[in-house]
Amino acid sequence: MLKQLHNRWWKILCVAFLVYTFTAGLLIHTPDVPLLHETVRNLFFHVPCWFSMLLLMLISLIYSIKFLRSGRMIHDVIAVSLLKVAMVFGVLGYLTGMLWGNFIWGDLLSWITNDTKILGAAIGLLIYFAYFILRGSIDDEEKRARVAAVYSIFAFILLNVSINVVPRLTSSLHPGSGGNATFTVYDLDNNLRMVFYPAVFGYTLLGLWISSIIIRMTILHYKKNDIPLV
Repeated sequence: MLKQLHNRWWKILCVAFLVYTFTAGLLIHTPDVPLLHETVRNLFFHVPCWFSMLLLMLISLIYSIKFLRSGRMIHDVIAVSLLKVAMVFGVLGYLTGMLWGNFIWGDLLSWITNDTKILGAAIGLLIYFAYFILRGSIDDEEKRARVAAVYSIFAFILLNVSINVVPRLTSSLHPGSGGNATFTVYDLDNNLRMVFYPAVFGYTLLGLWISSIIIRMTILHYKKNDIPLV
C-alpha cells in the first residue's frame, strides 16, 4: 500500500473529483423532491462522508487483521492512521446530518434523542472514540497494537449493527430505515447520481491522501525513536 500512496495520479484525480463535486453540487439542476427541495444538495456532502468513513474503516480493519497475523508494526500504523481520518469524516457526516435533519424535521433536540439512526450513529462513533482512549491507556507498543487490533474488529461489527441493522428493524425518519424509502426511490433525476458517485470517490481519495501523510509522519517518528516497523 505504501508504494501506491506515493503515486501522483490518484491525487490529481482526487482534486478533480472534489472540484467537480463542490462546483456541480452547488450549481446543477436538482429535482424538486418533496420536503427536501434545495437541501437535497446535501446528498453530495453528507452521505459521501459516511461512505468514505466506512470504506476507510474497512481498510483499517483489514490492516488490523494483517497485524494480528504478521505482528508487523507497519500494519498497525496504517490501521490507526486510516481510523483517525475516518473519524474526522464520521464527525463531519454527523454534523452535516444534524443540520439537514434540523431543517427537514424541525426541532433539533426532539429528533436527535428519538431517532434510532441518529442514536446508532452517535453510539458507533463513541465506540471508535473508545478505541483511541484504549490505545492511549497502554504504554507497550506491541501490546497496544495487538489489543487495539482485536478491539477494532468488534468495533467495526458493532458500528455496522448500530447504523445499518437496528435502524432497519425499528422506527426511524432517516431514508432507508424503519421502512422509509431510500434516495434511489426519490432520485428521478440522474443529475444527482452524476455528482454523488464522484463525490464518494473524491472524499475517499482525500481520506487516503491525508492518511498517507499521517502514515509517513508516524514512520519518521518510529525511526527517530528506533522502534522497528517490521
